[in-house]
Amino acid sequence: MSESVEAGQAPIPPDFPPVVYVPCAEHVEEIADARPVMRRTKEGKLALFVYSALDRLHEGCGSGHPWILLPVQAMDPLQQSQGFELILLDVFIPPEYRSE
Repeated sequence: MSESVEAGQAPIPPDFPPVVYVPCAEHVEEIADARPVMRRTKEGKLALFVYSALDRLHEGCGSGHPWILLPVQAMDPLQQSQGFELILLDVFIPPEYRSE
């Protein structure tokens, strides 16, 4: 099941994972160089994809997809630097829309 959290508008729920796997555009050596995968929703909002476990990321994005592991406390600074409006948790991306 997937969930969404409005970044900057609602607090992260207490049952949200303490760390999340964030799919990235490419493999990087330094976390600061990572470019997280984001997409526009049908409503036009910019959404960040995150996964509660590595197997869920592999299922949702493909097993070869690059990723970084972030503590939930890093979501606010990431939102400020990347400008996403939603956080989508454990979303399955159909293979034809993946960027592996």
